[in-house]
Amino acid sequence: MSYFKPKFAHPRLPKNELGYTRRDYEGSLSTLCAGCGHDSISAAIVDACFEMNIAPHRVAKMSGIGCSSKTPAYFLSNSHGFNSVHGRMPSVTTGANLANRSMIYLGVSGDGDTASIGMGQFVHVVRRNLNMTYIVMNNGCYGLTKGQDSATADYGSISKSGHMNNFEGIDLCSLAIELGATFVAQSFSGDKSQLIPLIMAGMSHSGFALINVVSPCVTFNNNAGSTKSYDYVREHNAALSTLDFVPLKEEITTIYDHTKVKMVEMHDGSHIKLHKVNPHWDPEDKISVINAIHKAKLKNEILTGLLYIDNDSVELNDLLNVTATPLNQLTEKELVPAPGILEDICATLR
Repeated sequence: MSYFKPKFAHPRLPKNELGYTRRDYEGSLSTLCAGCGHDSISAAIVDACFEMNIAPHRVAKMSGIGCSSKTPAYFLSNSHGFNSVHGRMPSVTTGANLANRSMIYLGVSGDGDTASIGMGQFVHVVRRNLNMTYIVMNNGCYGLTKGQDSATADYGSISKSGHMNNFEGIDLCSLAIELGATFVAQSFSGDKSQLIPLIMAGMSHSGFALINVVSPCVTFNNNAGSTKSYDYVREHNAALSTLDFVPLKEEITTIYDHTKVKMVEMHDGSHIKLHKVNPHWDPEDKISVINAIHKAKLKNEILTGLLYIDNDSVELNDLLNVTATPLNQLTEKELVPAPGILEDICATLR
């Protein structure tokens, strides 16, 4: 059986400004379980990159180990990619990013890959504000090893085997905000109209952008009692806003009431337009966001949408004053310091 899609495509498929069709952003056929939420996220990534007119070869797809980390094979087949060791995607991405900051870094991980074995690396990539979009496909279980609870499984949730989880689940969004993440969003794999604008906004953000996506595991964690099932998320989804992404260079002509709609400008001049549903929440006020998350938890609600954004922060490359030229393109003259400069550097190390 071949997992590669046929190369034939209808000659009249719609093209974006770069001349690419959506087929140019797709990958091989998925081998995940039929109905897996991860495939919906892959489709959202395809749509987001197509709409943003991103050339596929400018994207570096990074992943670890797990069902989620298989998905880079299913989108952007003409992009660069690296499938790292379990939980080690952040450090590999950090090295690649510092070596070549001209690429667009898209990290894909799971709740096990991020919140368990990879937690130490996740914490540091957040606080360093690495310029990347980090998507967590969160299903609350280990799908590759038959459905054990992961670290994000909520307290009291019931697994397919009938056992109740006795441990408090890790809330990745709250943790990221506390650690200094500059863009934090949460969505549901079954809500394409919300997820696509969030991915577009995350990829336009300069700094670390976390998008935690509740993505039900249809095989091991879609049962009654699970807080990561399709039915539960649909019944407890509390959207903070409806949102649109307004690309760079598009004239904004919308007339809106400032008490109901908020325009958030991104680093590159693009905008997120938020139709606020919750009047007590401000995505640029960290205390407001944390309070909203805690109040939602008390009501067993899952807040979705753009939770927090900080456009005044400095991403890691700028903080370290890293050259804009990829390291493999620097010449010997640029790489070897003059004797006087070398002596000054050595003097600082004595």
